Amino acid sequence: MPAKIKVILNTHGGRLDPQAKIASIERGMAAAGAKYTLDLTEYSNHACELAQQAALDGWPVVVAAGGDGTISEVVNGLMRAGDDKPSPTLGIIPLGSANDLADGLELPREVSAVCHRIMQGKTRPIDLGLVNGHYFANNSAVGLEPVVTQEQEQMRQLLHGTPRYVVAALRCIRKAKPWQVRMEWDQGAFEGPITLVSVGNGSRTGGAFYMTPQAQLDDGLLDFVYAYGLSSWQILKLFPKTLTGKHIDHPLVKYQRTKFLSISIDPTSPLQADGEIISDNVTDVNYQVIPNRLRVIV
Repeated sequence: MPAKIKVILNTHGGRLDPQAKIASIERGMAAAGAKYTLDLTEYSNHACELAQQAALDGWPVVVAAGGDGTISEVVNGLMRAGDDKPSPTLGIIPLGSANDLADGLELPREVSAVCHRIMQGKTRPIDLGLVNGHYFANNSAVGLEPVVTQEQEQMRQLLHGTPRYVVAALRCIRKAKPWQVRMEWDQGAFEGPITLVSVGNGSRTGGAFYMTPQAQLDDGLLDFVYAYGLSSWQILKLFPKTLTGKHIDHPLVKYQRTKFLSISIDPTSPLQADGEIISDNVTDVNYQVIPNRLRVIV
């Protein structure tokens, strides 16, 4: 049972309005008998700053309350605190639209239930990915996938959750053009045109898309999938299969596992990590896995 808990809440986005989120967490943590301090984010990347300070201050458990983007900010904050002392254990209260990592860890969506899990204190270690100096717990990508991420960000006032990702994907697929890449990884290399490269520590992204369906959070490897030589029509036909992971059976889709992956891409591409754009224009991308880097309450 954790003696002291720091909860970092993103009051924006997700399934509830800000006051409803605060009230839900207060009820859940009180019912679980938790001693905690609640910090609210006020601006972009604030969760990262709060998590870093919490780690430096010696909090044993830091809870990310929000979606995958909030979790990513908290994870990066914990990692930035350095290796001179053990990192805090991460707790998760899933309040986002997709909740890919929380679902991958089989956490309940109901706030009271997950607060009780946090107080039970059962943990497991998971790997982290590192891309161009930025940590990710679940997924990262270049090519079409982050272009879709950019598109859906512009649709937040129109649609919510997975439907927004689906509509954004269909819009982007219609005008998709290939990127020219050079890639190297543990056991291979590729050079040629691609539609996307999706790298998974977890199996699902965007709340519904099993881009790397065989990925495991604790196997010491990153899974990645890339597609080449596909027309827009072929991409549209493949798109529904990403909902089940069956797209990896297509002969023009390749699936690999590796400890590192380097990509040179032309023209430039946006780069996303855990559903957030971390760069609008990249030409060189370097991935590596850091095994068992983070302990998470499950």
